[in-house]
Amino acid sequence: MNKSIPVHAPMVQFATRDGQLLLGGFTLNEIADMLGKRVFYAYDQQVVKAQIEKVHAAIPAQIKLHYAIKANPYPALIHTMRNWVEGFDVASQKEMLLALQSGMPAQDISFAGPSKQENELRAAIVAGVTLHVESEREMARALQYGKEIGRKPIIAFRVNPAFELKASGMKMGGGPKQFGIDEEHLLQMLPELNYDDFQFRGFHIFWGSQNLKQDAIIDAHNNTFALAQKLVSATPATTSTINIGGGFGIPYFPGERRLDLAPIGENLTRLLSQYPELAKLELIIELGRYLVAEAGVYACQITDIKESRGQTYLITNGGLHHHLSNSGNFGQVIRKNYPVAIGNKMNDRLQVKQVMAVGPLCTPLDTLADKVHLRDPQEGDWLVVFQSGAYGPTASPQDFLGHPHVSEILL
Repeated sequence: MNKSIPVHAPMVQFATRDGQLLLGGFTLNEIADMLGKRVFYAYDQQVVKAQIEKVHAAIPAQIKLHYAIKANPYPALIHTMRNWVEGFDVASQKEMLLALQSGMPAQDISFAGPSKQENELRAAIVAGVTLHVESEREMARALQYGKEIGRKPIIAFRVNPAFELKASGMKMGGGPKQFGIDEEHLLQMLPELNYDDFQFRGFHIFWGSQNLKQDAIIDAHNNTFALAQKLVSATPATTSTINIGGGFGIPYFPGERRLDLAPIGENLTRLLSQYPELAKLELIIELGRYLVAEAGVYACQITDIKESRGQTYLITNGGLHHHLSNSGNFGQVIRKNYPVAIGNKMNDRLQVKQVMAVGPLCTPLDTLADKVHLRDPQEGDWLVVFQSGAYGPTASPQDFLGHPHVSEILL
């Protein structure tokens, strides 16, 4: 292959045996037999655990690691991760109940989101989780419901910082945003609040996600600590917690490389020395896809192969209704391929053929892979999409055109 053509980062997180991809020690055929389904998501819990251990090893020990459940709320996964992370972040009442039922203490659960409804605010207040308040009106509602219930809400302020995440990635802070309270406005609010009306925890400074540039993340952390110091100094009440956000990305597309955590961890250690007052607080890094995305694959079977004017199409029983993000319709401006393979033919001695892989839906948007090179694809083979452990089934329109929902399994 021409070295000038960008290639995907190597997918080496899973074992193979006799050319068969293994997840949790099982082949794709064995997983299909267990599920009774020929299209599914499979997650390898040992890959999740290894990723969490990698983060713990890189960041200072005093910084806690929380998992953002929205990335993948599969219940078996949440119950397993409960033993490996120090807290959960949720974005709905359903996620909050899942987090609580996993056994995670309420004090280690935070609830974020720009439009929390009355039932969600009441549920969070009763449960004793920390509300990440995102507007003055939301704050007023939380205080009102707290009085009606007879419990003081536990509140941290989500901050929309003035700085932006540099380089690529999804920006969720800086400029006008629906998320959080603008930094300059919050600094005016803090001295005026009646802290007897609620239990004050601290601040949530979230600036973006899916960033693969360690220099950009380091710059964001530098700005985050500086802003956190200003906020703590402006607050009459005692601050106990600072959530410094996440932002760690994984490589999805050709030419992308895995993030180097070492310089990020070294910079965090320096910041703890530079800001000794903040170092005494409970500091949290909140990650979602970084912990789970590489541990999952989406597997579907080739049901037909057809030629159309010089193009070979692999027709499969899977598609965008199961995996919207892979189709390019979940935030991509120009569609790019996730890494894919023939999961029962991982042997590199097989002949390679350029193909397009598509699903069963009556729309040209239903593309699994566009002009990719796969090893001797045949009808009945397994097409697997790597990097599929985050934003899969729950981020996809599974009822679109009435096709069956996809199965999931943690191994």
